[in-house]
Amino acid sequence: MDTAPAPFEAATTRDLPAITAFLADADLTVSGLETPSLRLWVRRDSAGAIRGTTAFESSGNRRHALIRSVAVDARDRGRGWGRALALFALDRAAEDGARTAWLFSRRSGPFWQSLGFEIADRDLLAESLADTSQVRLFVRTGQFEREVAWSRAL
Repeated sequence: MDTAPAPFEAATTRDLPAITAFLADADLTVSGLETPSLRLWVRRDSAGAIRGTTAFESSGNRRHALIRSVAVDARDRGRGWGRALALFALDRAAEDGARTAWLFSRRSGPFWQSLGFEIADRDLLAESLADTSQVRLFVRTGQFEREVAWSRAL
């Protein structure tokens, strides 16, 4: 079993069916994974199976990043992988020019708070990231009104 953090690798289109199943099992949004503006990474075990994912999608002006698809295999929870995956996405978003990171989370508030996130104005998130696939989906389906928005500076 892997115990030390392994490097994360960029996901490919061949990975999408496995990532979709992995995220569905984690009860996370699977829509929009094929979106060209989504940057998505995976963590694999020594056999090549996906054991973690992380991603972000940038706003049109690249100043804002929507962190999403941060998930860890149940067998690896409590080992720091979620934190490592989240920080990886935050670092990549900052390198890409983002100044603010945003996300939706109804269940993992304490985790995100431990990384410096604070509850944010949902409408400001929607305004800042209106062109992202997840925001468009949530607004279109009505899920947006049930979500909790979080943000932090990068």
